[in-house]
Amino acid sequence: MGFTNPVYDRDFPDPAVIHTDDGWFAYATNSSLGNVPVLRSEDLVTWERAGDAMPALAPWVIGGRTWAPEVAVHGPDRYVVYYTAHDKHSQRQCIGRAVASSPAGPFVDESDRPLICQEDEGGSIDASPFTDADGTRFLLWKNDGNAIGVDTWIYAQPLSDDGLELTGEPVRLIRQDQPWEGHLVEAPFMWLRDGRYYLFYSANDYGSAAYAVGYAVCDGPLGPCEKPLTEPILSTTDDAAGPGHCVLIEHDGRTWMVHHAWPPDAIGSALPGRTMWLTELIWDGDRPVLNGPRAQVDRAP
Repeated sequence: MGFTNPVYDRDFPDPAVIHTDDGWFAYATNSSLGNVPVLRSEDLVTWERAGDAMPALAPWVIGGRTWAPEVAVHGPDRYVVYYTAHDKHSQRQCIGRAVASSPAGPFVDESDRPLICQEDEGGSIDASPFTDADGTRFLLWKNDGNAIGVDTWIYAQPLSDDGLELTGEPVRLIRQDQPWEGHLVEAPFMWLRDGRYYLFYSANDYGSAAYAVGYAVCDGPLGPCEKPLTEPILSTTDDAAGPGHCVLIEHDGRTWMVHHAWPPDAIGSALPGRTMWLTELIWDGDRPVLNGPRAQVDRAP
């Protein structure tokens, strides 16, 4: 039995999904649904609102620009969200982290400063946690260079076991260096398969049909990384425009990419905005392949 995309047909940009004993939970950039809107599902296809996962913002945050949350699961009663918000001191978008005992929140961040804020590189956004096979934790993110006209880099750095502090030194993995990427790369997500590290990322203008998803292959979470293709692996179709900001999930032996996209006839429009889509990822040897985005999908998760 199939399903119809988008799986959530209202504004839900920069989606991230985790699985818990209580089902699937999805988080997104702030909207009328809250600072960190959260949805819940039993099957990845039918979603219901679960409230605002972070109703109270940290002391360092100016409200209204809480972007791209992603959650690391540390246990059945401990979750850490990494999020982007507007920093009072620097007036840049910077990265914070907050903790909750439930996947629906409330996530709490009592910090008086961001976790990461590269002021001289335009700020820091799009944090994404990654846990290696041995349990070592890392954080990936992007310096917001396009905000000030400089290069955008995907960075990675080790995290403490509790996920609350950075350790070691940050490492640059990739930057915009291909024509299709335009003036930026962003929205990193790392995936480990058969000993190979795949760094998925989005590039170009998120408010246009040129936005798309590419990937690099890395020797480890701290690189080095190489882009094997010169074209994106997920891009605009007749059904969806500007797909991007993805995460990958495994379910019943299949791999799915969760991402947002615009309706082709309403790119940049507030209504319905960027809706949430599911596109299956299959493997051609060691190469990820995506047949989408497609509105009608023959086989559900």
